[in-house]
Amino acid sequence: MPLPLRRALGALSALILALFAPAALAQLSIEITGGGANRVPIAVVPFAGEGALPATISAIVRADLERSGLFRGLEVPAGGAAITESSPVNFGEWRSRLADALVHGSVAALPDGRFEVRFRLYDVPKQVALGGVAYTLQPSQLRATAHRVADYIYEKLTGERGVFSTRVAYVVKRGARFELQIADADGAGAETALASFEPIISPAWSPDGRRLAYVSFENKKPVVYVHSLLDGKRQVAANFKGSNSAPAWSPDGSKLAVVLSKEGGSQLFMVNADGSGVRRIASSEGIDTEPRFSPDGQWIYFTSDRGGSPQIYRIPAGGGDAQRVTFEGAYNVSPRISPDGKNLAYIARNGGKFQVALLDLASKQVQILTDSDRDESPSFSPNGRMIMLATVIGGRGVLSAVSSDGRVKQRLTTASGDVREPAWGPFIKE
Repeated sequence: MPLPLRRALGALSALILALFAPAALAQLSIEITGGGANRVPIAVVPFAGEGALPATISAIVRADLERSGLFRGLEVPAGGAAITESSPVNFGEWRSRLADALVHGSVAALPDGRFEVRFRLYDVPKQVALGGVAYTLQPSQLRATAHRVADYIYEKLTGERGVFSTRVAYVVKRGARFELQIADADGAGAETALASFEPIISPAWSPDGRRLAYVSFENKKPVVYVHSLLDGKRQVAANFKGSNSAPAWSPDGSKLAVVLSKEGGSQLFMVNADGSGVRRIASSEGIDTEPRFSPDGQWIYFTSDRGGSPQIYRIPAGGGDAQRVTFEGAYNVSPRISPDGKNLAYIARNGGKFQVALLDLASKQVQILTDSDRDESPSFSPNGRMIMLATVIGGRGVLSAVSSDGRVKQRLTTASGDVREPAWGPFIKE
């Protein structure tokens, strides 16, 4: 790397570290605009002793569960004796309140300044305990612990992993300033990973959740970077002649599929995560772009106009012949494969509107999931239950989320700025 560029990156790394701090005015607020049918009524009783913490842990748990669209939080009577995870349960009372599930818990201060949170989950109709866990935390870990509690409850009651402990990345534009931000799945705890007066696009999480690949125009051209979220350091992954764009991680985190124009046109290439070992994986007379690996790493799905109009194709990750995937409609772009590999989300032009569509890869059935006009950048939650997307409402960029069956809808906004380019992070490794 040339010395001037090395110095510039070093200075920029310092800037990144300085900016990687809570952004109080940039929190995402989430509004549920459409709830699922047959939501499970659940009572989350205030945890005994939780007043000693800086926020109410039971309220965060309840909000997480309600936001999923699968649960309906019941009002819990105030006052009365403190109820802990070991308190006897009056199942008759909770049946009369129409609760199907019940959560009791407690918070206790430890001598070293930490706290212990305990809780227990009950099936009210069956009058049985479904389990419980104890967590030890610093006060600063309150929200993370509450999300873990909600994840546990969600998995016990639905059979699938919860995503409340995961994070999302997105880009906010405020005036001439672009900010790559990272927040908890509920929009809280937003932090700025990178700020620039040039565009930042296409953030993509590494499978371990420790790195982000993205495209930055800070050098007056699109360059692909890999950014460590542990120490704020980053390195160039693709800076060839022409355009470098659309990074997508291989499932093992060792490689990136990227779109380069160094040989003319926009074509698919593979590079190692450190920028070495570049090789071309597809050839076309048209434009090939927006690659995404299948979960098993065997295929790369991408957008191409090689057939005359933008459609979605797939090609073996090692190279080979491309196969067309979408046939319904004249404009289909931005493929995203569900974590189980069974469904493909993408943006379809539908009656003049650009909306999120879901293709069942086995049955070939297509469902339009959104009713907005200008959707882009769909991103699956790691359990496949929700899809986050960017859209435009009232002339302003906002994020939305829709369940994979189209029933649950959410809107995520900030106090100021346009929000675009969402990317939902992977499950957090314990």
